Amino acid sequence: MEILTASCVTINYGNVTAVDNASFTVNEGDYFCIAGANGSGKSTLLKGIVGLAPIKNGHLHIHFPKEQISYLSQSNKADRDFPATVWEIILSGTQKSGKTLPFYSKEDKLRAEESMVKLGMEKFRNTRIGNLSGGQQQRALLARALCKKPRLMLLDEPFAGLDSAISEELYSLYRELNDQGVTIVMASHDYQAIGKYASRVMLMNNSHVDFVGSIEEWRANLWQN
Repeated sequence: MEILTASCVTINYGNVTAVDNASFTVNEGDYFCIAGANGSGKSTLLKGIVGLAPIKNGHLHIHFPKEQISYLSQSNKADRDFPATVWEIILSGTQKSGKTLPFYSKEDKLRAEESMVKLGMEKFRNTRIGNLSGGQQQRALLARALCKKPRLMLLDEPFAGLDSAISEELYSLYRELNDQGVTIVMASHDYQAIGKYASRVMLMNNSHVDFVGSIEEWRANLWQN
């Protein structure tokens, strides 16, 4: 079942076309990787999906409420520099539009606790997020995202700056979430990991979509080229 449909989507930054006439679908349960070099339009497309980058032309339709989407941006520097503990960061993931801080319900706190334990961050509960390693910070931010119990997770280069061992561990976590029914859309230029984890792939090049298909079709396309 399709949960996201893009038809001839164009997104501009000023006079620069960052995404040009992109068409694709994401299906329920996909591990959908958007591949391509830096500057190819991957990050801009994810921002367009969540409404952070205005769509100039075309149509993008999400077939369920946007509140069921979690988005981890490529740069979470503001989150990581914010003087808050791991618990406070994770708990903030329960916030909904129109809800006023600092009033959290018992259900909110139970959900945050569940996410914190799921990501193995309970021993860092009272640690400032800025004092964590890169991999630990990524886990805390993922725990916050899971508080929404998302149907779709958008991930923008989530392993940038992390070593291979930590990246592999986090890739396995996302694979587990996908196996549990969360649809994953991940922007990445790590072709080796894409080949290992993705079920479907979209290749972007200079703002254009060059290919959309299954992982098997993508591998064949790479071999042919």
